[in-house]
Amino acid sequence: MILLNSIFYTTSLWLIAVVLLFGVFVFYLLGSRVANYIKLKHPETKADGIGPLEGALLGLLSLLLGFTFSQSASRYDSRRALIVQEANDIGTVILRCDMYPDSIRAQYRKSLEQYIEVRIAYYDATDETEIKQLLFNGEKIISPVWNSIVILSKKSPDFVRDNQMIPAINTMMDIVTSRDASRLGRVPDLIIYLLIILTLLGSFIVGYGKKENKNDWIILTLYSLMTIITIYTILDLDRPRRGIIQTSTPHEKMYELRNYFSNE
Repeated sequence: MILLNSIFYTTSLWLIAVVLLFGVFVFYLLGSRVANYIKLKHPETKADGIGPLEGALLGLLSLLLGFTFSQSASRYDSRRALIVQEANDIGTVILRCDMYPDSIRAQYRKSLEQYIEVRIAYYDATDETEIKQLLFNGEKIISPVWNSIVILSKKSPDFVRDNQMIPAINTMMDIVTSRDASRLGRVPDLIIYLLIILTLLGSFIVGYGKKENKNDWIILTLYSLMTIITIYTILDLDRPRRGIIQTSTPHEKMYELRNYFSNE
């Protein structure tokens, strides 16, 4: 998939930030040089008219940064909620295994114990091939449990038991798809490219429109930090398994599911 092979998700965020910082300074100096060159060739030329364009460009950049940051934060919260929801769904299925005879209960709980380990490994995995294999392994473990429950509901129907267990395990299986879709739901590359282009153009405009011959490094530094830190945070929120901002805290609920089997 193109998204998963994107340079923004396979390259170190620190490297991206450093390269972007270098680009901001280069474009600022380039804009300054172009302005000085035009002033030498055409002394009557003034940069006063660049103000509205500078304001419009930086305003567009700020709007896009705010919108993209909001989307990344929303996806991050969604991933956190789905992890907790899956832990609750698995816990519900484990408890409802108690409605079955001891031999069947033991078989189901053994499968669920293995399933939990696969789901924990799924969160820790970063390689796409490994992730797909773990999804397959999880389905391979839980499918026989589902088939067995369906067969039992037909052979020896128990209205209360079946109405409790079948929806629970169905929900537990569905949440896997939701979590994987949430993992793949990231900021499109086009938006990131647009943010970077606007950042560099904004730097060029700031350098071109400066009124004094001396470079204002304070303004440039503040502009650089503001935009680069925001872009860094946007990308970090989209990499919850690798970045600084992770979903490890809600994932503790998955580890706690092991407590159901600690006395067995």
